[in-house]
Amino acid sequence: MQGPRQDTRGIVDARELFARVRFRRRLPCPELQPYLEHYWLIDGHLDAPYTTHVVPHPSVNIVFEHGYAHPELAGVGLGLFRRVLAGRIRVAGVQFRPGGFRPFRSEPVSAWTGRHVRLSGVDSALVLGVEDEDDRVAALDSFLLGMGPAPDPQAALAMELVQRIRDDRDIRRVSDFARECGVAVRTMQRLFADYVGVSPKWVILRYRIHEALERAESEVQWSRLAADLGYSDQAHLVRDFTQTVGVSPTAYARALT
Repeated sequence: MQGPRQDTRGIVDARELFARVRFRRRLPCPELQPYLEHYWLIDGHLDAPYTTHVVPHPSVNIVFEHGYAHPELAGVGLGLFRRVLAGRIRVAGVQFRPGGFRPFRSEPVSAWTGRHVRLSGVDSALVLGVEDEDDRVAALDSFLLGMGPAPDPQAALAMELVQRIRDDRDIRRVSDFARECGVAVRTMQRLFADYVGVSPKWVILRYRIHEALERAESEVQWSRLAADLGYSDQAHLVRDFTQTVGVSPTAYARALT
């Protein structure tokens, strides 16, 4: 991996958020890179509360946040995530690869889906009490290595399959994808439940919405985008976008101008 990804996929109105706080991504140490997307760090000070919205990736996150004594384990979020930011902002987050969290815990990842749980045995000051950014990243490395991730071929397979879905917009039906991979649909569904936390169909849909969000920031012909993303018509894209983001695609695009 050359560096953390630079896209803003999943962040609703990323430009507005980045105008208010300092946001950056950092890579973990090489031993953790097979399991993690990146660390994400946010710092700033807001005179007035600001609500940020995120359409979550099919990823587990661990979040250290100023004002909370213990970090939060956030399973894959099924709906739009909202968080009010106010006053002093200091956040250090760990975003696992879809499928990459299971080597750190023995439970099926679906056990955490839609849940937010405080890790009461972990002191947030271990990470947030460090001023230097490089030292903060090193503290995150130390914390995760201490969890003792164990290599798991099934986790590696799950991560590979999700990456293929993310990269290939021609993957539109679970049955076709499973046949292409040489596995039964039920086998793939069980793998995703145990290692990703959501179904392969859900992952396909979520990455469609992420792309629609990102492309809405520029001029876009929605009927053509619907076809590009594998929808049978524009109405189906509008329905999924509105249900996930809370506003229609055209209303979202207007709000960005």
